[in-house]
Amino acid sequence: MTPCSSWRLYVILDRAVIGSRDLVAVASAAIRGGADVLQLRDKGSSRAQLIEEGQRLLTLTRPAGIPLIINDRVDVALEIRAEGLHLGQEDLPVQDARKILGEGRLIGKSTHSLEQAMAAHAEGADYLGVGPIFTTPTKPSYQAVGVALIQAVSARVTLPSVCIGGIDQRTLGEVLQAGATCVAVVRAVCSADDPESATRTLKQTIVQFAHTASSPRL
Repeated sequence: MTPCSSWRLYVILDRAVIGSRDLVAVASAAIRGGADVLQLRDKGSSRAQLIEEGQRLLTLTRPAGIPLIINDRVDVALEIRAEGLHLGQEDLPVQDARKILGEGRLIGKSTHSLEQAMAAHAEGADYLGVGPIFTTPTKPSYQAVGVALIQAVSARVTLPSVCIGGIDQRTLGEVLQAGATCVAVVRAVCSADDPESATRTLKQTIVQFAHTASSPRL
């Protein structure tokens, strides 16, 4: 499995956004397009439905060698032996999740300020979610934190960070210029007419930016 530090594009499969489309078909398209990690976020389904969804997704992610992260539900992550779990600020502490899942599973934590990012690091999170960078309908109750938080977190916290919130091809450049090395997207892939093409375009933009930024200037 790819380590957190090498992730560039993190695709969140949000059942509310995917709607009537086939979850596995969208996931497969995202993998073909170059997603480095997938997260299953489904707030409305039962435990049994989540387990079934997660197991179906694992038949794609495992052969592709990319992690499957479960949003919020430590019980589901444990049951299907997913590679990781993502926690919000209102969820159980990282240490408690670690005790349930055991070592060797990835645990990410959503953070909305530098203080929360530093606290998540101290808790033992493997990676941070930083955002929402821009306003987003998938998290309407959260105020946008802006790109300045990307710079603040990268200067003070050594954990890999995944920037999230209103990021699409239109806003991606601003996020990368601010120092993001990995971004998470929801609607930019899950609502796209062609999820594979949308994923590929986002990934190519990120990779090209990293290549240009690392190239020596004459």
